[in-house]
Amino acid sequence: MNKRIKGFDFARALAIFGMVLVNFKIVMNATRGSEWLLSAVSLLEGRASAIFVILAGVGITLMTGKARLSNDINMIRKNRLSLLKRSALLIFIGLLYSPVWPADILHFYGFYIAIAAFLFTVENRTLLLCASGFMLGFVVLLLVMDYETGWNWDTLTYQDFWSAKGMFRHIFFNGFHPVFPWAAFLFIGLWLGRLDVSVYSVRRKLIIGSLLIWSCTELLSYLLIHFLSPDIPDLPSEIIVFLLGTKPMPPMPQYIIASGSLAVLVISLSISLTLRFSGNILINALCKTGQISLTLYVSHVIIGMGFLEAIGRLENQSVEFSVMSSSVFALCSVLFAHLWVSKLGTGPLERVFRRFAS
Repeated sequence: MNKRIKGFDFARALAIFGMVLVNFKIVMNATRGSEWLLSAVSLLEGRASAIFVILAGVGITLMTGKARLSNDINMIRKNRLSLLKRSALLIFIGLLYSPVWPADILHFYGFYIAIAAFLFTVENRTLLLCASGFMLGFVVLLLVMDYETGWNWDTLTYQDFWSAKGMFRHIFFNGFHPVFPWAAFLFIGLWLGRLDVSVYSVRRKLIIGSLLIWSCTELLSYLLIHFLSPDIPDLPSEIIVFLLGTKPMPPMPQYIIASGSLAVLVISLSISLTLRFSGNILINALCKTGQISLTLYVSHVIIGMGFLEAIGRLENQSVEFSVMSSSVFALCSVLFAHLWVSKLGTGPLERVFRRFAS
């Protein structure tokens, strides 16, 4: 697949918009307003980020494909070094960014990529086994460690993040996107990137399979919570939801399976859509938006939330206002991406990133 698959860029744009929608709601503490709208936005929590991480895995596979297929030791070493440079830069940028945006995902990304740097050459089956291992590894850690350590749930702040012990715990176990189990998404992406998704039959299998896995996982989780809650009176319903739900915190196996399969579904549908409407102006604009996702991720906090704070509308807003604000940011992002990419190609931060991590 030497030709660029625009569907990946399109899905990345959807992921960015989903993350912006969720993050604006959380920062604004938008807990009042339309019940159905509150529920709809809540459903996106942890889902958009999963798409983002899986697409990062896809990107690594496409980047390292030639070296892996040729089994050229020098090329593999060069790709590994490049990935480790990207990893170090993402960790550095993410940690600098964390005081501004505590829910930052970039420094977690750095650790995912560092792991992938040593495993991008393994077989497909091993990739899926690695995904399962990180997913189940979290359950093992949950049995021996307290998931709530370090958290102030009222303010969603991590109290000892800047201590060595707290940072290690946050990054690998109970942060917003911990390595265990979130690295599983990257391995799913590494596997997905090896498939020839330009072929209709491949996409069809992915769409049907991911739809079945996602719907069955969500349904099973709902039924277990619904029927077990009244039957186990000594166990609080919050604990049952904690253990059996598909929320991103804590990221239990059913969350990884549900979010991972939904992400594959969205990505597969995005590829089909962009192939079907390749000449559509809006589709192409959204594809360009996905190409500067790093720039938009940082700017949604610095510019988007910064502007709202400047006008005194960042806190205690309705869900309607949070959705409207994120929609305005999304629209501005599409317009900016279309103009920038059309004239200059690579996004502002993407350009800097490539310069220092190539």
